[in-house]
Amino acid sequence: MPAASRPIYNTLFRKNFVFLGVVFASAFAFEMTYDNAMDKLWDRFNKGRQWKDIRAKYVKTEEDEE
Repeated sequence: MPAASRPIYNTLFRKNFVFLGVVFASAFAFEMTYDNAMDKLWDRFNKGRQWKDIRAKYVKTEEDEE
């Protein structure tokens, strides 16, 4: 095993519960990053066609009613 990877192995992968924690934390971080990226991509491709973009045309606020 190369000397540079030994501290990483000893810290993260040596004990099973630490390894599982790293796996679950990494999966959670990846999922959050992927969700945010896909939401932004979806919003960019569908700009002007979503309810949040056209809501002002159909819903009257209190300021409009006065």
